[in-house]
Amino acid sequence: MAVEVSVIATSSLGDRSYLATDGRVAVVVDPQRDIDRILYLAGEKGVRVTHVVETHIHNDYVSGGLELARLTGARYLVGADDEVGFDRTPLADGDTVPVSDALRLRVLATPGHTFHHLSYVLDEADDAGWRPVGVFTGGSLLFGTTGRTDLLGEQHAHELAHHQHASARRLAALLPDGAEVWPTHGFGSFCSAGQSDAPESTIGREKRANPVLRLAADEFVTETLAGLDAYPAYYAHMGVANLAGPAPVDLTPVARADAAGLRERIADGQWVVDLRHRKAYATSHLAGTVALGLDGPMSTWLGWLIDWGAPLTLLAETEEQVADAQRELVRIGIDRPAARATGDPGQWAAEPGQLRELRMADFPALAAARAGDTPAGLPAPDVVLDVRMTNEWTDRHVEGAVHIPLPDLPGRLAEVPAGAVWVHCGSGYRATAAASLLANAGREVVVIDDRFGRAGAAGVAMSRGDA
Repeated sequence: MAVEVSVIATSSLGDRSYLATDGRVAVVVDPQRDIDRILYLAGEKGVRVTHVVETHIHNDYVSGGLELARLTGARYLVGADDEVGFDRTPLADGDTVPVSDALRLRVLATPGHTFHHLSYVLDEADDAGWRPVGVFTGGSLLFGTTGRTDLLGEQHAHELAHHQHASARRLAALLPDGAEVWPTHGFGSFCSAGQSDAPESTIGREKRANPVLRLAADEFVTETLAGLDAYPAYYAHMGVANLAGPAPVDLTPVARADAAGLRERIADGQWVVDLRHRKAYATSHLAGTVALGLDGPMSTWLGWLIDWGAPLTLLAETEEQVADAQRELVRIGIDRPAARATGDPGQWAAEPGQLRELRMADFPALAAARAGDTPAGLPAPDVVLDVRMTNEWTDRHVEGAVHIPLPDLPGRLAEVPAGAVWVHCGSGYRATAAASLLANAGREVVVIDDRFGRAGAAGVAMSRGDA
């Protein structure tokens, strides 16, 4: 059987893990913490996991590698220069890892995303010897971009960007154009310096499309560093957990909270998160909750917003939705929510006065309101608040809007000018989260539940840059 590489996607974090097999044994690369997905896939294919490989110490998620290796008896391969708190097989540049008669891994040092980053060439045996099928590039060479170089601190970003350029060039020089590229990041991950919609790629395609392989080193470094935006605050905890050796996960149901218990938690200032779709939240929700629907990158924004270690309660329509949320949260180290409740807002409220609505509009309504024709049932917009990230704002924004990125909003609520606030983002997801925070602070708020790309065509005046 030819070597087969399967993708295990974690779209909520913008990452991919991989299982490579010759039909008998398998190598797993950069596994997420919920390893049951990988065990199921290996069982489905009837293969035994013999090697678990990390390209680097991850900053955006808690790894499942240590636990996967323990449960399967696999060798756990981690860079020799990473000072970890657990037993592993240390690897360095130039090492070869025999996996079976049909496949092997070759280790290439590719610093840039981190100082000790490794890439792994997957070789397949053929009549002529060994031929490279592809390369697991982690946070080095991504689809149309590279991994960002500032996660270990701004003081290292410039040096690491130069390393990143050299590492990508090394991969391109050593591998044939037809070799597959299998990155861990780059599908929405904040670990990526840019984003690409490509579902797959090869070394040849990257030579044609990737700036790191087209620009000179200094030009690449300048362009890359200029394009970096903020990254999630919870990243500060991921590397620490991965160096120490993450504990096994517990995805069993957490304690149930009744209406009285929810009221007490909200009164105590705890985080009570409503996982329903934002339109359901707008129709009716429990006052004091925060809207972060499971239909979007809930764990990323919650992990960025919440005080690390603060008690967390999850609200959802079904037990399955709570279970899905728990799975997403353990990936970033939020292991055990304090409580859960399921059903609908009427069941969560101890009294009718606890229920609240959230008004929604679109960009045509904003244009009309700014022209003096505010739609019925909505307050005139005294403030337009943009909660997108800085790069999005600089590219294009609503003229006269106030800009506070969503992650900064909890600490900057007092900076939002007085009056009715119409809040928007790129689609409505972040705007609804922001509106729930504003409403909890006693503000009158309207969510612009619309795609930002429609604003100009709807007649909303636009600006570019920092103006």
